[in-house]
Amino acid sequence: MTTGTGGTQFPPPGTHSRVAGATLRCQCGGRTARLRGRAMSWSCAVPMFPVLSRQDMALRRVLALGAALGRRSCCSKPSLPPDFVEALRAVVGAPNVSTATAVREQHGHDESMHPCAPPDVVVWPQAVGQVQELAALCHRCRVPMVPFGTGTGLEGGVNAVQGGVCFDLSRMDAIAELSLEDFSVTVEPGVTRKALNKHLRGTGLWFPVDPGADASLCGMAATGASGTNAVRYGTMRPNVLNLRVVLPDGRLLHTAGPGRQPRKRAAGYDLTSLFVGSEGTLGFLTQATLRLHPLPEATAATVASFPSVGAAVACTVQVLQAAVPVARIEFLDEVMADACGRFSGMGLPAAATLLLELHGSRHSLAEQQQQTEEIVRQNGGSGLAWAEGLEEREQLWSMRHNAWYAALALRPGCQGYSTDVCVPISRLPDVVVETKQDLQASSITGPMVGHVGDGNFHCLLIFNSQDPEEAQRIHAFTQRLGRRALAAGGTCTGEHGVGLGKRALLQEELGQEGLDTLRSIKAALDPHNLMNPGKVL
Repeated sequence: MTTGTGGTQFPPPGTHSRVAGATLRCQCGGRTARLRGRAMSWSCAVPMFPVLSRQDMALRRVLALGAALGRRSCCSKPSLPPDFVEALRAVVGAPNVSTATAVREQHGHDESMHPCAPPDVVVWPQAVGQVQELAALCHRCRVPMVPFGTGTGLEGGVNAVQGGVCFDLSRMDAIAELSLEDFSVTVEPGVTRKALNKHLRGTGLWFPVDPGADASLCGMAATGASGTNAVRYGTMRPNVLNLRVVLPDGRLLHTAGPGRQPRKRAAGYDLTSLFVGSEGTLGFLTQATLRLHPLPEATAATVASFPSVGAAVACTVQVLQAAVPVARIEFLDEVMADACGRFSGMGLPAAATLLLELHGSRHSLAEQQQQTEEIVRQNGGSGLAWAEGLEEREQLWSMRHNAWYAALALRPGCQGYSTDVCVPISRLPDVVVETKQDLQASSITGPMVGHVGDGNFHCLLIFNSQDPEEAQRIHAFTQRLGRRALAAGGTCTGEHGVGLGKRALLQEELGQEGLDTLRSIKAALDPHNLMNPGKVL
């Protein structure tokens, strides 16, 4: 290989390179080349081509200029190469590319408090081959790439802080393979959890991971999501069997091998777990093979009120210690219970509250209900009334899933931010009580809600972002809370991910060696830092 101006590399004279249906022949002595078809992934700069179509001319220019951009710094945001957008259109067609301001802004933020950072252009690939071609083009031209699913994240994971290309994968929405006997299904990134469970109706199976929002399943894998059912069915990590990943340079990886979906494996490094929770920083998750679960024969849910936050959390720990196979056990403090009750019209008492759900056979369910009632009474709980009908249970969990909007309604016009610490169950009562005292001492509106069955809870902080003093108090509180969780042997994020806001806490959590190891992995897979730059590390 020889190197030209701007670091462009040329193959030896007389060699051929076949890319995306195109054959190029380079004669580097005279820097001439011959092109047939469309070249999508070759960065050899050539000044002269025979007769070419307009799309090929645009592509030639963008590939020639791409290498000259060089490696981007962590905060630079250079403009796109000339004719780059036209080259994108050559891959996916003009209707699937947009530079409209409104579209870019829509794709430049999620549900978090982080300011909108729009990409330079949005593309909608509809097949994995197109994702590969687009990624290869961006890689050659050193243009950042940001995956986008439904935009329901809470840590700024889709914000294009260095601009570049947003890959909206929502139009890749096939449910490719369903195996009832193997309890597995393979989905593309446009499939959401509600769409999958609707597809599974009548099969006796379901996918239980439920973060609340109707998020895309590949997006849930990318953030390592969990939710209300995690205490019984686990988070996304154990429920993902295989992933099809387009790497930053356009290569295709199957993390467990093509077409494989074993229930367990001990073959080499666990690449699937590496990409679950990678937050779009290592590649595009273009297909996920998921573990399905049998629907329970019987289900019952209830609400219990407690005299204090400590009593409610202590009840949670005792339910788990008694080995009650609870499917959901959710905590609301008195502020959150009152807000949810008024927002949903259900009229909950303004008291520390647990929402519980049990799954099992009809016979076992009765025994579980009796055990749960005894533990609730021992902790001063009251108000148990079991809901077994589907409509009643859906109303209850709809109230819980709307907690974010109920919290925002406490201060109309203000902004919200959700914390996401997770601690060992043994430390949960102390950490929750200390956090409640911190909220009150800091005069912060921050109703608490959590998946306390696995030690994960959130403070929904509602504040005026235009008030610098209040914003500073919010920041200081989140840092104290994160360090409180770390001191208790927990983590700064149980399910939302690191994104933009928890990078400093990640270093404290993992230590320098841990962070250096993450950086080594990132550098090996994405040496030019093009995949969702500015996130996690």
